[in-house]
Amino acid sequence: MDFSKGPLDPSQLNITTRPLHQPPLDELMNVLAGGLTTNFEEATIEIADCPDLDEWPYLFYRKGLCGNPIILDIGGPAYLLPTAQEDKFYDIKLILRHLNYNHDTLVIGAGAGPWPHTGCNCELIMKVNIQVNNKVDPINNGVRNGTHYAFVNKSTGECSVKRVLANEDETTFASIANLYVSEGNPGKVIRVRAKKRTGKLDFISCMQNALENHYKDNLVGLGGMFVMKNGKIKQHVMPNFFDTPLNTETQVINWLHFYDMETPLVAVGTFVSAETDLDLRVQHFHSASNENQLGGHYHIDTTPDTIEYEGYFNVATTLYRVDQPPNKIKLQFGKD
Repeated sequence: MDFSKGPLDPSQLNITTRPLHQPPLDELMNVLAGGLTTNFEEATIEIADCPDLDEWPYLFYRKGLCGNPIILDIGGPAYLLPTAQEDKFYDIKLILRHLNYNHDTLVIGAGAGPWPHTGCNCELIMKVNIQVNNKVDPINNGVRNGTHYAFVNKSTGECSVKRVLANEDETTFASIANLYVSEGNPGKVIRVRAKKRTGKLDFISCMQNALENHYKDNLVGLGGMFVMKNGKIKQHVMPNFFDTPLNTETQVINWLHFYDMETPLVAVGTFVSAETDLDLRVQHFHSASNENQLGGHYHIDTTPDTIEYEGYFNVATTLYRVDQPPNKIKLQFGKD
């Protein structure tokens, strides 16, 4: 482990700000419902109060998903492939301070874990409550942590999960992250329930596709969480970095470790309506469980007849594209 390695200075990173289209919620619900009902036998969508995310099984240490909601798309797969760029190491506290996001903050989402601090590459399931005080150095701000890391056990090849200690001031990550940021306040959000998958698309893809087809000229972004139960889920976990470059999609698939994981699982992440010129990742969710010690990158359920989803999402106002990889290394794979 290398705790001496410092994160990149956000003032030295290229950051593009893009205002997001915020459609009326009743319109948005109808759009999302169109994608869900073509893919699930039972699907309902409504405006509802966010559950108390401070409670089990969430343990986000904030009450909800509301208050100044934004999305951060940081780095990208091009910083992992074909070989890992080990200088791509970030701290969300420093980034938020640089963006003048000066609120008590809930950050949730999917990314690559902070390998200098964990000792090896892993999946990040970020759920962190940051007490921001603009008058002091952000490194010394209070943190309540519900973050998980998912690893590939080097000896057995099985998935193992570590939960960060609740009082641990660990807010770093590497290479890539798709994060939803808000004040973590209670309030009205979009609640989605779906059972018995009848289509080929996963829970998020059917909604993302509906956004893409409807909002062709407007970029819409949502972030939040969903719970999976009564089934199994296909997820992958990245092992440690590779010795030889991964130049093809087949090589990437052979490198990743795929698992059929038991539920319940709680997923966090973001999805947007289009890649745009910012080379956005249109969906990215990671999940973990405190009960069965499993976690990873969500793909799809493998028990469509029994699976149940319940999700809570909010519409973001602004997207920040942080440290976008140069176009010359834009990848056509590794973003699913």
